[in-house]
Formats: sequence, structure tokens, C-alpha cells
Amino acid sequence: MYVESVNLSSEKGTVKTPVKSVECIKDYGIKGDAHAGNWHRQVSLLGIESIEKMENISGRKFSYGDFAENITTRGIELYKLDPGTLLKIGNCVLEITQIGKKCHNGCSIKKETGQCIMPTEGIFAKVIKEGIINIKDKIEII
Repeated sequence: MYVESVNLSSEKGTVKTPVKSVECIKDYGIKGDAHAGNWHRQVSLLGIESIEKMENISGRKFSYGDFAENITTRGIELYKLDPGTLLKIGNCVLEITQIGKKCHNGCSIKKETGQCIMPTEGIFAKVIKEGIINIKDKIEII
């Protein structure tokens, strides 16, 4: 279980751009990301396996961040974890707060393919312990 990609966007409602690393700030989220703030959905995570599932359904390729996920993971079924579960990623600790969310009306993926994986397989978390998350960092359930 590890980090496949880390992604940022400065505006809500847009795809995120892959970066080398992100800085997580306690009770705030990822520095420089549009979704950061004092709320329960500070960080979004989606498994590469879920993205690949959408590629098979839609017949098209997706890039990291296309689903507006901050962290793309590999080797963990995120949507099967319960809210309250703690994830140690790099030197950060995230607490899962929500599984899935309602797809917003402007979702380009849902418009194009008729469905989106984020509402059922994406998860959201808040930052409990701050630090840096890098590509290839190990993910541990604690």
C-alpha cells in the first residue's frame, strides 16, 4: 500500500495537477489546495484501482487528479475503510471522515461517461498529524 500520486488545484471544481510532494497542515489540509480549510473533507483519496475500473467502463484513460483526488493510492481498498480509521502516510496521519460524496452537477466525467467513481469509492479525511507526503510513501492503517 503506497502513494501513487499527489495532486493539487488552486480552484474548486477543477482537476488537480500531480506534484512531487504535498505539505499537510493539522486541522487544515494540504497547503495550496482549494479544498483545504477547517472542515471534514480536507484531503481526498482515491485508489488507482478505482480509476482503472472507470477506464474499463468508459473506454478512456484518466490522469492522476482527474477525479480531483489529492492522493492517488495503490494496493488499498479505501472505500472499505470506516470513518474514524487512521492512515499514516509518510510522516502524516489522516483520519477518514467520509466515504464517497454526491457528484456535483458540473462533473465532466459523469457528463462524459454517465457515471463517476468518486461518489462511491473516493474517501475524505482530515489531517491529524502534519508533515510531508511524497509519491511512493508507504500507507499504514493504524
